[in-house]
Amino acid sequence: MKKVLFLCTGNSCRSQMAEGWARELLGDELEPYSAGIETHGLNPDAVRVMAEAGVDISMQTSKTLSSLAGVPFDLVVTVCSHAHENCPVLPGDSRVVHAGFDDPPALAKNETDPEKAMAPYRRVRDEIRAFVLTVPDLLQPS
Repeated sequence: MKKVLFLCTGNSCRSQMAEGWARELLGDELEPYSAGIETHGLNPDAVRVMAEAGVDISMQTSKTLSSLAGVPFDLVVTVCSHAHENCPVLPGDSRVVHAGFDDPPALAKNETDPEKAMAPYRRVRDEIRAFVLTVPDLLQPS
């Protein structure tokens, strides 16, 4: 199976959602992973909105790219600009694609209404789902 890595800065929200969607939607076609340049822990609001969509990511963990050393990735998807700009050179033939998504925690940071604070999480969750469905095409030889 093809191995796909979703890479973000802290591996707490966007990359975790992408890994969860890939496992849920494409788990019979590829082996998804997520990691960060650093670790920030699993974002509880990301867990919540994914659960609303029927995807349980609560057992996933925040990890660094170095913890996946030795895994030969076929595709690396950077899901934030910081990770894209700081993506290390990976060994082997990993194809790197950037698919930037807004940062839900940053967008929700100043929102005082808890329900309104969840709106960016839901929007980005749905955008990531739509992107993940395109991953099989990205794995085709160019």
